[in-house]
Amino acid sequence: MTRAAVLGAGSWGTTFAKVLADAGCDVMLHARRPELAKAITDDRENRDYLPGVRLPGAVRATAEAGEALLDADVVVLAVPSQSLRTNLTEWTPLLPGDATLLSLMKGIELGTTKRMSEVICEVTGAGIDRVAVLSGPNLAREIAEEQPAATVIACPDTERAGRLQVACHTPYFRPYTNPDMVGCELGGAVKNVIALACGIAEGLGFGDNTRASLITRGLAETARLGMALGAELTTFAGLAGLGDLVATCSSPLSRNRTFGEKLGRGMSVAEVQESTRQTAEGVKSCRSVLDLARAHGIDVPITEAVVRVCHEGESPARMVREIMSREAKPE
Repeated sequence: MTRAAVLGAGSWGTTFAKVLADAGCDVMLHARRPELAKAITDDRENRDYLPGVRLPGAVRATAEAGEALLDADVVVLAVPSQSLRTNLTEWTPLLPGDATLLSLMKGIELGTTKRMSEVICEVTGAGIDRVAVLSGPNLAREIAEEQPAATVIACPDTERAGRLQVACHTPYFRPYTNPDMVGCELGGAVKNVIALACGIAEGLGFGDNTRASLITRGLAETARLGMALGAELTTFAGLAGLGDLVATCSSPLSRNRTFGEKLGRGMSVAEVQESTRQTAEGVKSCRSVLDLARAHGIDVPITEAVVRVCHEGESPARMVREIMSREAKPE
C-alpha cells in the first residue's frame, strides 16, 4: 500500500488526502495547529476548511511533520506557494530519501520568479525526476463531494507519473499524465491572475461576453509566456491550461474569482483579505508572473492590469477601460 504524507490541511490539501485514501493509500495529513489535527482525526472532518465532508478512516492527521513524513512514498505539498520555501527548509531534513515530491501549488515565487518545482529542487536538493506537479480544473469542494473531475500529473519520469496516477485514481477523480511540467505549472499560476480579472469584471456588473473575452485573451498571454519558457503549446489547450482557466474564471467556488468580484464591488485588497481565511494565490503571484514575463519580453496586459489594481491602487473601472483602449491589432 502506498503511504502518502499531505503537508497542508487547507481545503485542497484535505480534499486530496481524501482522494488518495479513496484510491487505496494510507494517508497522513499534516496540520500546523494541533487542535485542528486532533479534530480531523477524532471527528473525521475538517470543519475549518471543508465542513460537512466526511473523511475516510485511512486519513489520519498530525501536527508533527516528522510523524506525517515517516516512511512516506509520496509527499504532497499543499501549502500557499509564497510560504513553500520557508516550510520546505524546515521539512527537508525529515523527507524520506526517494519519496516522490508532488506539488499541488499554483504560483510563481516572489523575488525569484521560480516555479514551485524549481523551488522544491533548490531547497531539497532532489533531482527533477523526483518532482511532480498536479494541475487542472480541480475546485476542492466539488471533488470532496465526489463530483466527477479530471486532472493532469506532470513529471519528467514517466514511470513515477504512472505510479502517481494509480495512487490518486478514483471513480470520481481521473488523472492524466503529461511530461510538460513547465506548461502545467504556468497554466496553474497564470489562471489565478486571469480569474482575478474575471472576478473584477463580474463585480463591476459585466456579463458573459466580457468574461469570455478575458478568458480567451488570458489564455493567449499564458501561452505566449509558456512558449518563451519552453512549454508545449498543446498543454494550454488541455486540462492544465484551458480546463483550469475556465473553471477558475467561471465558478463562484474559485477563491481568486471571488476575491476579484469583491474588488470590483468596491472593497479594498486589505478588506477582502480580512474577510476570508482562504488564500487567493493570484493576489501575490500576479507580481511575480509580471516580473517573469518582463524578464522574457512577453506582453501580458491582463496581468499588468491586475497588478495595478491589487498593488498600485488603480480602480477596477479604470483597469477595464485601459484594457479596452489598447491599440487594435490582429488576433
